[in-house]
Amino acid sequence: MSQRENGAPGEKGEKMLELLGKMLLVFGGMMCLFGGLLWGLGKAFGSGRLLPGDLVIQRPGFTFVFPIVTSIVLSLVLTLIFWLVGLLRR
Repeated sequence: MSQRENGAPGEKGEKMLELLGKMLLVFGGMMCLFGGLLWGLGKAFGSGRLLPGDLVIQRPGFTFVFPIVTSIVLSLVLTLIFWLVGLLRR
């Protein structure tokens, strides 16, 4: 193969750095969106509050919290975010 068919030397490394840069930008943007979402949810529901339907069992010296509804809502939100990201990448 000639150098013309294979591309310039170092071109592969440049493409890898370009891809890495794009991935870091997308990851950073997703982190900002997720952080904003958590911040908004914290203000909307207050700190330490659970959603209706979350299980709390309190006994003397023992508290068990199982945030089932919060987990379902978080799962739905994350599913929507990743679905939108996948839709935009097409």
